[in-house]
Amino acid sequence: MSEDNIKLRVKFSKHGLMKYIGHLDVMRYFQKLIRRCGLDIAYSAGYSPHQIMSFAQPLGVGLESDGEYMDIEVHSAESSEKVMEMMNSTQAEGMWVTDVVRLGDGIGNAMASVAQAEYNVRIRPGKEPAFDMKEAIDWFNSSEEVIIEKKTKKSTREVNLKELVYKLESCEDGSVQMRLCAGSGSNIKPGLLYNAIYEHYGVGECGPTDLLITRCDIFDENGKPLIEAGEHF
Repeated sequence: MSEDNIKLRVKFSKHGLMKYIGHLDVMRYFQKLIRRCGLDIAYSAGYSPHQIMSFAQPLGVGLESDGEYMDIEVHSAESSEKVMEMMNSTQAEGMWVTDVVRLGDGIGNAMASVAQAEYNVRIRPGKEPAFDMKEAIDWFNSSEEVIIEKKTKKSTREVNLKELVYKLESCEDGSVQMRLCAGSGSNIKPGLLYNAIYEHYGVGECGPTDLLITRCDIFDENGKPLIEAGEHF
């Protein structure tokens, strides 16, 4: 970061039809939005300058979120409130900036800071499994270990989900709240946890479209939301 630039962390939500927009298109969307709203964005040096912008962990297509993050550098900014006002003045329906903070020196970027993610999950109506989800959550929480096979493009390995699920609880509205490991080494998705539960009850796999997932927030290794790394100004 240039000594003259200000590094900002922007928190935003993504809902409605915008959940079908992939990560690369989200990047392009914000690049155009920043130009439209007149934010004093900083550009990289070299023959092909681009806006200095980086995102935290990409959100899967079809998921909604209340806690997405990106870091940007600007030459000047009046206040957190003013940056939010400028960015939201040209937003598309379904996208909204909910917070902006200034990052101090030595703060790692959003992507490198991700360690945990919290989700709220509902089962799509008509796709409910033939077992009681509250009972299933009690089984998982009381188990000493839950071993599954985690497949990647290059390999398959056994992992103990109990070491990677930090919270799992049922809510009064019938949804499930969970906090999962989201670091670069062990990134667990809600669908993987549901598949482990379905397998335990012998009802096959949870279909890829059976879950309605909202990512609530992203946290660092100390369990703090990424927005708390900075200060309002």
